[in-house]
Amino acid sequence: MRLFSHIPDRIEITSPGGLPKGMDKEAYLRGGISILRNRIIGSIFFRLHMIERFGTGVKRIKEEYRESKIKPVFDMTENTIRIILPVIEAGGNLTEDENKVYKLLRGREMPSSSISEAVGFGKNKTVNILKSLVEKGYANVSGKGRGIRYLLK
Repeated sequence: MRLFSHIPDRIEITSPGGLPKGMDKEAYLRGGISILRNRIIGSIFFRLHMIERFGTGVKRIKEEYRESKIKPVFDMTENTIRIILPVIEAGGNLTEDENKVYKLLRGREMPSSSISEAVGFGKNKTVNILKSLVEKGYANVSGKGRGIRYLLK
């Protein structure tokens, strides 16, 4: 089982075991709760100043990505917790045209025709930019057919 992997645009951490008993996803994402699973390892890491036992890890991760265009993903199942941490690059990894569309989508959901009109790009160019934003993990697609709309993650 691979617990840690680095892909050029992200770091993935997989922790076997799922959430501690009695904790739900919302409580985990709020942070502030620290439940050690292995007290011996936890004690060693605490004495080495590698952990602090206050349950602030998730909060600190979210704070680091507060201004980032792309956010971390917390995926929880009954048997595992997987965290995907996108690599944060100075200036981001968007082209000038992608950045124009990204800024337009901030805080709203729009169809490609409205995006095309607002940024002044042709329909094909706009759709290609939107596909790129989705592939890079910056945007989501909702709806089907003529009802397709784009929004930021």
